Amino acid sequence: MSHQPRPGSLSHSAPASPSVPAVSPAAGPPSSVVTDETASRLTRSPASAGGATSPGRAEGQASRQSRPLPPPSAGAGGSADPSGLGFISAGPARILPVQMPICSCEQTINEFETLTRDRDAGRVQQDTLRKILELNADAEYLNHYGLNGRADVESYKSCIPLCVHSDVEPYIQRIADGDTSPLLTGKPVTSLSLSSGTTQGKPKFLPFNDELLETTLQIFQTSYAFRNREYPIGKGKALQFIYGSKQVITKGGILATTATTNLYRRSRYKEGMKDIQSQCCSPDEVVFGPDFHQSLYCHLLCGLIYSDEVHQVFSTFAHSLVHAFQTFEEVWEDLCADIRDGVLSKKVTVPSIREAVTKILKPNPELAESIHRKCIGLSNWYGVIPALWPNAKYVYGIMTGSMEPYLKKLRHYAGHLPLISADYGASEGWIGANINPTLPPEQVTYAVHPQTGYFEFIPLEKPKGQELENSASIHYIESDPVGLTEVKIGKIYEVVITTFGGLYRYRLGDIVKVAGFHNSTPELQFICRRSLVLSINIDKNTEKDLQLAVEEAGKLLEAEKLEIVDFTSFVEKSSDPGRYVIFWELSSDASEDVLRSCANCLDLAFVDAGYVGSRKIRTIGPLELRILKKGTFEEILDYFLSLGGAVSQFKTPRFVNPLNIKVLQILSRNTTKSYFSTAYGL
Repeated sequence: MSHQPRPGSLSHSAPASPSVPAVSPAAGPPSSVVTDETASRLTRSPASAGGATSPGRAEGQASRQSRPLPPPSAGAGGSADPSGLGFISAGPARILPVQMPICSCEQTINEFETLTRDRDAGRVQQDTLRKILELNADAEYLNHYGLNGRADVESYKSCIPLCVHSDVEPYIQRIADGDTSPLLTGKPVTSLSLSSGTTQGKPKFLPFNDELLETTLQIFQTSYAFRNREYPIGKGKALQFIYGSKQVITKGGILATTATTNLYRRSRYKEGMKDIQSQCCSPDEVVFGPDFHQSLYCHLLCGLIYSDEVHQVFSTFAHSLVHAFQTFEEVWEDLCADIRDGVLSKKVTVPSIREAVTKILKPNPELAESIHRKCIGLSNWYGVIPALWPNAKYVYGIMTGSMEPYLKKLRHYAGHLPLISADYGASEGWIGANINPTLPPEQVTYAVHPQTGYFEFIPLEKPKGQELENSASIHYIESDPVGLTEVKIGKIYEVVITTFGGLYRYRLGDIVKVAGFHNSTPELQFICRRSLVLSINIDKNTEKDLQLAVEEAGKLLEAEKLEIVDFTSFVEKSSDPGRYVIFWELSSDASEDVLRSCANCLDLAFVDAGYVGSRKIRTIGPLELRILKKGTFEEILDYFLSLGGAVSQFKTPRFVNPLNIKVLQILSRNTTKSYFSTAYGL
């Protein structure tokens, strides 16, 4: 999933994988409609063959976040072949997927070195593409463009165009409606993954198959091997804030759920992860409980019960970790009471959760007193994680992209413990592994694994006079895509991926910089999502631009010892001229003067030439800063969950689409104060 990375919907190195029973379309688990619009897409009549005959090449972007997927935790690493096709051995390709062996960490590292050095990542890429195309030679999508069974790089690039999600959506809809013919893959697709869709209010559907499972295991085992070499964790437990998601059965009987749940429910995943994951402190009933708040409370409780055995702390996203410990600040005394008396709080009402947690909760006054003593001894909760979990080696999760704003608070909770950013992937597929776990999240790079997919990179050049590499898409001049080994250090690219799951030359919409090479494979640094966030006319500002502006204005709050809990934005076009609206939830009340200064600072921090020029000539109005009640973003999370979304995929929307009426209503009714910028004297 970063995302990250765009922080994204799968997570990465998966900690402990809960044992989820396999779900049959008939009897499936709790069924849920994700959104009204999603439901209509799942149940409408099948897309006609003609409707998919000439997919348009729209200018949209893929739905992902530079994200990493569900993280593995402890154990020994192994190396996987995305479809088990035996890239190490010579001879003709075996087309049927072969399950990869479980290897030691040393073997896994040696194999990765072999793939990227001795065999040359470029040649491995050619093999990977050939195997993808041979496996899916009968796919209607490929044959529509005239590939006709050819599997060489030249034919592939000349026949198959670059695409975005809207190009493959008609094929995916036919799959959801029950079409079992080879549309995107040679074998029928038996399940679909839901991307997060947090910002725009609706998820996207993507194929998921056994080959993608194997690439996931390969990435997890590779990153775990390098991570365990630096931070060996042995056989301890993991405090994991992970949550199952609701599942939908489509009109055609296809299971649709998050990529993470697609992994957890497969016995093959559990088998492949058993040697590289720490046991989760919480029982499965907590992970897959129907009430997020009760599950979170019990995650904290179970983590405290096994506090001396915890060797790592994990969640898919940094946001989830920060939220967990903000919650801990509010409920820690209740947790102490539960542990002291051996009786679970009455606030936990779900029978399955109560029964499972009660089995491990015994009266322990000494532990309760120890926790109480440590908590009251903390200064503003600094270092709470190592204080209560003294044997923890690190904190792990997606920390790049849209998760960066949470790093300051997460470091506060983590104290001296290192923060390790998870791997780079998405619901669409995996890109790279974090093989340098000692790097801080702001500097983390991801070594592209040449077997998990076929990768291309669109060179992006900045016109003269534009200095920021996080500028929006319109600011870049594109060149023809280049291959994995043809990228240049220091240059900026958009990632294009071809996967074993039926995506061909698919534009992810991620902008990355090549930070260096590990042998012959590039190490990528995630920069930002390419899609625009804020734009009224000629102005173009991305999520990264917004993040930098908020960080700059947030410095004015530090003098008053205040923090921005979370933030989002909206373009107000109902007024003339239109204006940017920034929403802040603060840790405490700020003075009027400081907030007016913050509004001015935000306005001036958007340095895009189109924005500055438009402000000066009054074609964009003064920026507005709106202050929200405490708990507003918690309400937005609850709304997301009410639609059937998964906590493991939630990312605060940094820009609220005008069509996302419900979220706009939540923001509007929780606004307590408003300040307009006077920075341009207008």
